[in-house]
Formats: sequence, C-alpha cells, structure tokens
Amino acid sequence: MSPFFETNFRNYAGIQAPFHFLVVTEQQTQMSSYQSGKWDLSELVKNPKSAAFQKQIQEIEDQAKKFEKIKSKLNPKMSSKEFMDILHQVERISENMSRVGGYASLSYSSDTQSDEATSLMTRMSKLGSEISNKILFFDLWWKIQVDEKNAKRLMKDAGEITEYLSHKRLFAKYALSEPEERIINTLDVTGISALVKIYDKITNSFEYEMKVGNKTKVMTREEITNYIRSTNPNVRETAYKTILSRYSKNKGVVGEIYQNIVQNWKDEGIDLRGYKSPISMRNIGNDVDDESIESLLTVCKKNSPVFQKFFVQKAKMLKMKKLRRYDLYAPAAANIKEKNYSYDKSVKLVFESLGRFSSTLEEYARKVFDEKHIDSAIRKGKRDGAFCSTLAPKITPFVLVNFTGKSRDVFTLAHELGHAVHSQAAQDRSILVQDAPLPLAETASTFSELLLYDNLASKISDDEKKAMLSEKIDDLYATILRQSFFTIFEVDAHKQIGGGTTIDEISKTYLQNLKVQFGNSVSISDDFAVEWSCIPHFYHTPFYCYAYSFGNLLALSLFHRYKKEGSDFVPAYMSILEAGGSKKPEKLLSEHGFDIRSPKFWQEGFDYIKEQVKILSSLN
Repeated sequence: MSPFFETNFRNYAGIQAPFHFLVVTEQQTQMSSYQSGKWDLSELVKNPKSAAFQKQIQEIEDQAKKFEKIKSKLNPKMSSKEFMDILHQVERISENMSRVGGYASLSYSSDTQSDEATSLMTRMSKLGSEISNKILFFDLWWKIQVDEKNAKRLMKDAGEITEYLSHKRLFAKYALSEPEERIINTLDVTGISALVKIYDKITNSFEYEMKVGNKTKVMTREEITNYIRSTNPNVRETAYKTILSRYSKNKGVVGEIYQNIVQNWKDEGIDLRGYKSPISMRNIGNDVDDESIESLLTVCKKNSPVFQKFFVQKAKMLKMKKLRRYDLYAPAAANIKEKNYSYDKSVKLVFESLGRFSSTLEEYARKVFDEKHIDSAIRKGKRDGAFCSTLAPKITPFVLVNFTGKSRDVFTLAHELGHAVHSQAAQDRSILVQDAPLPLAETASTFSELLLYDNLASKISDDEKKAMLSEKIDDLYATILRQSFFTIFEVDAHKQIGGGTTIDEISKTYLQNLKVQFGNSVSISDDFAVEWSCIPHFYHTPFYCYAYSFGNLLALSLFHRYKKEGSDFVPAYMSILEAGGSKKPEKLLSEHGFDIRSPKFWQEGFDYIKEQVKILSSLN
C-alpha cells in the first residue's frame, strides 16, 4: 500500500481538524448522566446501502482517476505551488477514503460476527487497495526519481509536511517498481489482511465456559479476564486455564496463521525490499533508529529485577510463599473489597482528572461523548479490548471500550480518551502529519492514566491507596516490562520462523522468555507456553509493542517533570501533543530535554517505578 496512505489506511486513521467547542457549564456537567451504550457512526455514513453511500465511493474513485492524470506532468523541477497542489489532492483523497473505510472498520469492530459488516470491510479494503494503487506512482516518483537538490527545494516550502516528506525519502532504497508495488497491494487484500481477519474472526468467536460458584457461565474474553484478578487463587487459576486451553486447542490454526504472517513480513521486507532486520522495518516506519530501540530494550531487560522485587513483595501481601503466573494480577490488598464504578462516575472522574491539568484536555475528552463517538457496552461479537480510532481532520475520534465497572476499566477509559485528546491537540496539522509516530502514540494515553491515578490517590484512604498503588505497579509491569519482553520474543520468533520451525518450538521460546523476565520471583507453569497466540498485536502489527514501553517510560518522565514544575509544565506538554507527526521523535523530544538514545533517559522512568515500589513497601 502506498506509504502516503500508510498512516491513514492502517486503521483508517487520520486526525481531527479545528472545531468549535460545545461550552458545558458546571451546572450542566452535574446534571449530565452518562450511560454505557453504542456509538453513532451516522456522521461517517448514513446508510451503506443507500445511493448517497455509492456517491461517496464514486467521488473517491473520480478523485483518484483525476489524480492519475498528473503522472505525465511530474517533473523534479516543478514549482513549489504545483507540488503542494498535488499534496493537497492526496490529503483530500485520504480524508474521503478514511471516512468510508473508517465506517467499515468501526462497524466490523462493533460486531465481528456480522456477515454484512464483514462483507463491507472486505469491500472497503479492496477499494482502499485500488485507490492506493492509482496514486502509487506519485509516492514512488517522490522517493526515487526526484534528485536531492530539487527535493530540498520542494521541501523548503512544504511547511509542516517537510519532515514527513523527508521521512518518505528514507524508504527510497526499500521501494520496488510500480508494477511490483501494485501486485503487493492487490495481493495483500486476500493475503496478509485476510489472515489477520481470519485470526480475529476465530478468536473473537471464542466462548469461555467456567464454573463460578454453583453456576456455569459462558463468557466473552473480556468478561472472563475479570476473573484472573479474583481474590480467590483457585478462580484465578481456572480463569487462566480456561483461556489458555481454548487457544491451545486451536494452536494448530492460530499458530499456522502467525507463521504465515511472519513469513510474509520476511518475504516482503527482508527478501524483496532489503530491510536490515524484521524490527528495522517497524523502526524506520516509526521514524526512530535501531540504536534507540536497542537502548530501550536493553534497559528494560536490565531493570527486570525492579519488578521481580515487587512480585516478591506482592507474594507477601497475598500471604503466599511465591507468586504463580496465575497470581500476577491478583489484587494485592485482598482484604480490601474492590470498588465497582458506575459508568457515569467513571466518565466524570476522567473529565475531572484531565481538567485539573488543562481545561482544554477536558474539553477534547467531552467532545467524544457529546458526539456519541464512544462504544462502551459489552456485546457478543464485539471486538475485545479497547482502542481509539482517529479518521479525518473534521471528525472527532471514535473510542471503543468494554466497560464492566472495575477500577481498571476507569483507567482504560482514561487511556483511550488520552489518545483522543492527542489527536485533537494535533487538529491543525495536515492529515499527512497529524498522527504521532508509534513510539509517541502512547504518550498522551499513559499520561492521562497518571493524571487519573494522581487524582484518585488524593481522595482515598491509605488502605485503598495501597490497593490502587499495587494495581498501578501491576499496570506499569504490563505496559513497560511485559511489552518490551513481547518485542524481545518477536525478534526471536521472527528469526526462528524465518529459518523454519514448529509451533511447539515457538511456544518453547516464549516460555523461556517468561522465565527470563520473572527470574525466581514467579513460578511459571507450562500452559503459559501458548500465551503468545493470545496477543493480537503479534498478528495485527508486528513489533508494535515496544511503543507501549517507549510511551510509558516517556510519560513517566513527563509526569515527573509536571509534579516538579506544576502548571508551568503544561505548555511544554501541549507542544509535544500538538506536534503530531510533524517532527521526528528524537528531534521533538530533544527540544524538551529528552535524549532517547541515552540509557539514562529510559532509566529515569524505572527510577520512578523503584520509588513507587518503595512507597508501597512503606504502606505495608
């Protein structure tokens, strides 16, 4: 697919443009009551069976045909105005495609078992590939045929798109001929994209049967996941075994899908395009160098004892000799009854937490609810987990969560609204540069969680704080160390599969990965060997997971600075969000005093975690 469309077609994601805020008074806020429900997609498409929808499709096809006519006019010596006019056409096509493609993607996420939604998703994926192929020539011309002198001249007048254009030229040596790129784009629809869709369809259809008390319940993945945090160790073990056995029974199919996805990554990226390594493909796409990510992963691995000490402490809190992997997310303060939060209270807590930092961030979050761009209800067939999808400059981001009322659901809500806030902060950027590169994409979401934690910590007793802090360190493990070890596993698995292997051998590699990250602090049973097949990111977006480690450690450093500087820090934070993808991460962060190549930068985040572990120890 054309790299000019990579960001926008990956999840049909663009970014929102300027808008006028709905002013909500304090009285209105108190009177408002938020109820869990389904989002309203009518702003994107009124009716996919209508003539109006066909007109939307036709308009995109007409724009692409018109764009094809500029091929004969391309000349490295063209004026800056002519060049920018072409880019504006790319923007318009991208925005229109994101609208219809986004509708299909979000409809499918709402109900992955719907034949109608699946059919529309397939149709829009095919359309996206066709449109991308029609404008592919311009992408290749820019990367390969424009000499350096003229490229610099044209970029000089490109404003905020300059860094984006410069980044595109990094792909020059990895680009194939136009006919070859067309073939790859076309085959992706029924190849790699189809494999991912099949994985989703299989795993989202899984039902988990588990005895709870005297009743046998049939649950979704989201519902049974609550039981892995039960205060009862037998319930935790049963929940994990129920999930893992379901994947183990299907390991032949889901394992084969994974091997083919990895092989495709290698065949196209390494063998055809000539990337240095599988992870280099992601790094270059993220506009970060290999050295920065190697530094990140090395420091994470080195700091695994930080969390190992926490797990030893947690075992004592649970009155256990040693944690089992089944107990990892058990509530450490088991004697304190876990709070249930109403949806209404959860939403308002997130608003309040953001508002304490900046009223602008609160207004951005409110807009998601005002326009009914959130889907929070639990439904069979609905996609598991949570995400935020930003589509186009004039469209407020859409947020999907599966809200069950647990405290972590409140944090998930804050996390996804953080993504929505980030998108809206960058709303004045071109759709080509509004999306932050992957390593920075988790910064605002994690920072929002930290704001929520800081807010809640000031409202609760020491006992409740102990429970929440323990859970927060659990989350820091899950979003930093666990994610970095996921990436380390992927590096090993891609190498393994590239040389030929079996599903059982991949599982052995994963089990060894777990033993290294936990050391002697946690007992690992063999059934966790198949856990890798439960991780959608391995299938959807290889090597995505280090972005969580990157974003969380960065957010911890930013939050640490905020606690020192107070409101004086707000403009600097907003500046980082507002940049979107208009600056290389290394450059953007260096402007604010962060050197991502330095191990010291990453260590700062772990020092914060060490301090939190000490605080928890003092509360016991």
